[in-house]
Amino acid sequence: MPDYRAPLRDIRFVMHELLQAERHYRNLHGCEKPTPDLLDAILQSAGKFAENVIAPLNRSGDEQGCRYHAGRVTTPDGFRAAFAEYARGGWQALSVPTAEGGQGLPASCSTAVGELLGSANYAWSMIGGLAQAPINLLLAAGSARQKATYLPRLLSGDWAGTMCLTEPHCGSDVGLVRTRAVRNADGSYAISGTKIFISGGEQDITENIIHTVLARIEGAPGGTAGISLFVVPKILVAEDGSPGAANTLSCGAIENKMGLKGSPTCVMHFDGATGFLLGEENGGLDIMFRLMNTARLGTALQGVSMGEAAFQGALDYARERLQMRSLSGPKNPAGPADPIIVHPDVRRMLLTQKALTEGSRALVYWLAQLVDTSSHGPAQEAAQAGALLSLLTPIAKAFCTETGFEVTSLGVQVFGGHGYIREHGMEQLLRDSRIAMLYEGTTGIQSLDLLGRKVMGSQGKLLAHVTGLIHRFCTTHDGHSAMAEFIEPLAALNCQWGELTTAIGTRARRDPEEIGAASVDYTLYAGYVVLAYLWARMARVALQALAQDDAGEAGFYRAKLTTARFYYARLLPRATAHARAAEAGADTLMAMPERDFWY
Repeated sequence: MPDYRAPLRDIRFVMHELLQAERHYRNLHGCEKPTPDLLDAILQSAGKFAENVIAPLNRSGDEQGCRYHAGRVTTPDGFRAAFAEYARGGWQALSVPTAEGGQGLPASCSTAVGELLGSANYAWSMIGGLAQAPINLLLAAGSARQKATYLPRLLSGDWAGTMCLTEPHCGSDVGLVRTRAVRNADGSYAISGTKIFISGGEQDITENIIHTVLARIEGAPGGTAGISLFVVPKILVAEDGSPGAANTLSCGAIENKMGLKGSPTCVMHFDGATGFLLGEENGGLDIMFRLMNTARLGTALQGVSMGEAAFQGALDYARERLQMRSLSGPKNPAGPADPIIVHPDVRRMLLTQKALTEGSRALVYWLAQLVDTSSHGPAQEAAQAGALLSLLTPIAKAFCTETGFEVTSLGVQVFGGHGYIREHGMEQLLRDSRIAMLYEGTTGIQSLDLLGRKVMGSQGKLLAHVTGLIHRFCTTHDGHSAMAEFIEPLAALNCQWGELTTAIGTRARRDPEEIGAASVDYTLYAGYVVLAYLWARMARVALQALAQDDAGEAGFYRAKLTTARFYYARLLPRATAHARAAEAGADTLMAMPERDFWY
């Protein structure tokens, strides 16, 4: 397993230089406003914790995995102690309002911390990440009594939590939920049903687990309109806050998974378990969807985290591994062969990893700032941020997880045969990253949301917020000779984005299947264009820094500029291929009868 090093220099570049964090935080209200020094101190502390405490548990956690016996789950050695240290550090409450017992920092601060923890040990990081579900849902819809009962112990890390949505017969189609809720005389509800794929549904790390459960109250309408949301604690809580009786719920099994073996994925049975309604009856999905952007961005961040870890491992190996001579003559004449980093194809793989990971980091951190603004910015800016988030979130979730998996696959490839065996840890990163393309809505689900609901559903208005932003950037830099290599292709693709949308929309009026047929390629096209916009912005920052002749940092900025050029020359052409595929039409997918798929 490669040693993980927190990429603090690049994170500071994105937050301070690209996204102007100091100015961003100064414009917020109703939250703490971290100074650059405080932000750097938070990142430094989180980086040390990630490097020294949880990264050493990553491989052992994968090899040991979680164990199930008679309804109980044992997590890998060291996980519990590491989480206790994390909890003592106050990390769980970082971005919770001070009025609710948190530290009150904007959500974007937690995003940066989340990347560091995820790269070091994603399975472990899910413990704290999952607790954010009941925390955020209680903040959004909990009563004063519910918040007083549950939030303090969730924020202290004494308790963790889950989101219980999926059932054996349905995944993303929550309108098919069968879990029942029956009103009790005391105002609580008896919850009965089975949920699957519940990360952290049972574990030995915290004293209690607060489940948030989607269920249908007796007599509720069918479909999504009849779904309610409940808080269902593993251990009931007495009036004075002390632990009461065990609730009537249990873990029936844990899944034998491809990856993330240190995080238990549970089958949960609720047998008339006592639950408490969050918000209004039949309003569960409204509450849940308020938080969906946060959950999807968290999954997009997994693509960044896994990609960063894979890139670091591949880069270290490429610098050390000696094999063959450079085509242009020996670069290591004193040794028997040259390090493989001198070979063009290895450079291609490393630069692809670097360009996609650093570009995706910029995208997710930008969206995290938009979350800040939508919650704490002036009204007009908050509305604009909300519109951008609505369109960009499904792009980020789909694109960053798809490319994150590509980056981890390239990590295996750089190692050659050594990448395919467990010893070096690259195959674990590949396995761990694969789930990100599935949970919180698959790439196909995100793409339908983007093209069908967001773009066509708004008649292009949401798209115009993004393409307008890119257009203004291109117009501002039109005529700047140093930026021409980025501005000209970006402007052309931005124009093509509108034309592609119009062409698909015209066909969809005749055949609705055109939306589904085009959606994934459309989303990936959008992802490459949005990353091109961010790489152009990063190139501008690098050019400005190099013009100031800061010799101590010149190497960093030259690398940033070189990576931007690589992205435009080698990766951005993929957008054109996705556009052509999106325009190919539904007939190429739907014409074949089902019976003809196999002979």
